[in-house]
Amino acid sequence: MPDQSTRTVLERFPAGGPRGSWPADEYAAARRAQGTDARVVMDLGSDQFLVVADTRTQ
Repeated sequence: MPDQSTRTVLERFPAGGPRGSWPADEYAAARRAQGTDARVVMDLGSDQFLVVADTRTQ
């Protein structure tokens, strides 16, 4: 059976943050430093940045 991955949303951040502030990127970097493969994606429907992690399942 092929491997599948599921995406888990770790945190949500509003897109309209203060200029020069990147809280989603900072949160993702902190999770990566702890060993979680986290990345930031944009959810256009909710106008939010999502920090997500892919989890492989067998």
